Order: sequence, then C-alpha cells, then structure tokens
Amino acid sequence: MDQNERRRYLIDRLLKEENRYKEIPIPADADSQKRLLRSLMNIRMPKEIDKEFLNVQDEYLRQLREDRGITDLKDLSPIREGIYLWQGDITLLRCDAIVNAANAQMLGCFVPCHACIDNCIHTYAGIQLRYECSRIMEKQGHEEKTGTAKITKAYNLPCRYVIHTVGPIIEDLPTRKDEKLLSDCYRSCLELADANGLRSIAFCCISTGVFRFPNRRAAEIAVSTVNEYKKETKTSIEVIFNVYKDIDRQIYEELL
Repeated sequence: MDQNERRRYLIDRLLKEENRYKEIPIPADADSQKRLLRSLMNIRMPKEIDKEFLNVQDEYLRQLREDRGITDLKDLSPIREGIYLWQGDITLLRCDAIVNAANAQMLGCFVPCHACIDNCIHTYAGIQLRYECSRIMEKQGHEEKTGTAKITKAYNLPCRYVIHTVGPIIEDLPTRKDEKLLSDCYRSCLELADANGLRSIAFCCISTGVFRFPNRRAAEIAVSTVNEYKKETKTSIEVIFNVYKDIDRQIYEELL
C-alpha cells in the first residue's frame, strides 16, 4: 500500500466500527481524508483492534513522521550543560521521553483535531497509546492526581516513551498551591525518568495554554525545579525545554 491506500483503509475500518458512522462518505481529497482520519482516531474509545489494522496504521504514521521531519537531540546544542532549549513540534523530537500535558482521565483529548499537545501526541503515537493509558487507569481505579505522572510507550513517535503529567488548572491567578503542584509535575516526571533509566527528557510548557497558567511564572517554576532537582540528585539526565510559541522561547532564553 502507498500512503493514500493506507489512509483510505484506516478510515474505512474506523467508520465500520460504529453503525452511526457507516453513512459517512470518505472525501476524495487528501487533506479532508487526513482530517477525517485524525478525527476518528481522536474520538475512538480505548479498546483493542486486530493486528492488520495496527500494522497499516503504524506504517502510515511512521511514513507521516518521516515526511514531517524528525529532530534528533544529538543534533541540538545545549544552552548550558545538560540543558537544551528547542522550539518545534514535540511529536517530532527524538529523545528518550517527551512529556505530555494530560488531563486527569489520562486518556488523551477526545475533541476532533484539537490543537492541544495531548491531542497531537495521541494522534501521532497511534490508537495503542490511549488503550495503554486506559489499562493503567483501570488498574489505578481513580483519576490521576495533579502533580503526579505516568509513563507509557511512545509507539509511533520518534521518542522512546511518553511521560504524562496533570498540571493545575488556573481559574484566576495561580495560588501558592498551584505553583507547588506545577513544580510537582516537573519533579514527578524527572523522578519517573530517572527510575526508568532514561537519559533525556523533553518538557512541554505544562499547564500553559488551555490550563491558563501564566507563561512567565510557569517557565520560572520549570527552570527552578529542574535546577533544584539536578543539584539535589546529581542526575546526569539531559533536559530539553520544548517551546512552540515565540513568546515562550523569549522567556526561556531570558531565564536560561
């Protein structure tokens, strides 16, 4: 199969999974097909599927990954020893682990084609990621607490693992408790990475965006927590601060 054939196969299979979708036509143009496929992946509930589907999906996502272009940590220059600042799409970064700003359900974003990092990570990892997360949460028996973290495989992402953490949601201005919880997110991820023998971890801007933590204060907490952890533990883990927006890059450049 080529990419067009894989995409149509995946859409057809996902439409046939649900009776309510069976009348939805597959668009003729590639862009509309890509949007429909992503939407169907985003709204699909966590459950198993046969190996044939997974094989085609994995081939499709890996080719898509190559076409989009991968950035390897080894090709980046540190801004200081063991610390990197990189602006780009975290789903295209090759390192040991990337951090996902998750919600308390830990199942990814169900809003079709939403631009949040949770949606993007689950989209490009593949449907296996949501299923693995669901098994973790079923075993746990309750929602994930703010400030804690879980680790999963990365599946079709170029990194090896995804570390999912739940940041605080800000209603007005962040309180001292909110600041402590955000710091806990970074520390929990670092501890989990070290416990699993990982050598590098890329942090997104946890709790900014739709969770409304002010960007500068969030960055100050991120940098100070990482510095404190590295000083306390003497860990050799390399830390990448990943930013997407220009304003966040400017803030981190000033802080670092």
